[in-house]
Amino acid sequence: MRADRLVSLVLLLRQRGRLSATTLARELEVSTRTVLRDIEALSAAGVPVYAERGRHGGFALLPGFRTELTGLNPDEALALLVAGSRRGAQAFGLGSALASAMLKVVDALPESHRDTAKGVAERLLIDPETDLLSRRLVAEEVPDPIAAEVRRAVFAGHKLRIHYAAVEQTPKWRTVDPIGLVTVRDQGYLLATRSGANRTYRLSRILAAKELAEPAQRPERVDLDRAWQERSTQFRTGGDQVTALVRVDPARREDLVGTALAVLAEDADADGWLRLEVTFQDSRHAEWALWQLATNAEALAPQWLRTALHNRAAGVAARYEVTS
Repeated sequence: MRADRLVSLVLLLRQRGRLSATTLARELEVSTRTVLRDIEALSAAGVPVYAERGRHGGFALLPGFRTELTGLNPDEALALLVAGSRRGAQAFGLGSALASAMLKVVDALPESHRDTAKGVAERLLIDPETDLLSRRLVAEEVPDPIAAEVRRAVFAGHKLRIHYAAVEQTPKWRTVDPIGLVTVRDQGYLLATRSGANRTYRLSRILAAKELAEPAQRPERVDLDRAWQERSTQFRTGGDQVTALVRVDPARREDLVGTALAVLAEDADADGWLRLEVTFQDSRHAEWALWQLATNAEALAPQWLRTALHNRAAGVAARYEVTS
């Protein structure tokens, strides 16, 4: 909305000082022509914004101009800034709204507290894009129009029509009753029902979405945490999942647990290794997960998994056989 953009423009100038039209356009995700029109609108509304010519010119506010936003103490503002540093909003298509909100949070503080809050927030990093092993954690991209349509249906309590691409299936249109949105490790999910049955849809697999006028058939209140736990349990115990008994070096336990669907039991062996009973999505997933751990893990059961890993290792050894 233009009103929100105008407020964001003013807050950017207040907090950063003189900025060029190009910089403002990049920050607001609009064209430079739109920025120039917004500057004219602000001037007409009495906001003291002026242009400075020259190589290092740009737009700035007259010294002392301040918007009136109050009610946050430094700790409250810090909590919002830290929450805003998480990437969950990206999964729901709220990235630009979050950036605008963070500008308003900082501007709401007295000047004496503003720099302190920003400085403290800079010393907290939440959910970086890579872990200690330099593995990149890639957030799934959801087009803003799709995310916005899904959000509207969820919040308004209306039925939702989605064009969904399930794994290894031809995309199909289906009408669902949306219940809520969940984000896990930068992956967004829509919890819904279809024909009365529970369904979970990955937002990145929704190719198109349309909010309908018809009210959704759903309870007035929902415990999303409980609903997610129930669906997670259903996912882990259904389909083609397999259970394996594995010995693993304690140093690689988190690697195994991180890729498995669930840990059903865990004990320590006499040699210090750990013995875990874990479930995997299917046989291919189990073989892949154990292969990644090389000699730091051993599949004890089932026998077909030991055989598969043996055959794979034998094939690699044959490929790299040393000839004299």
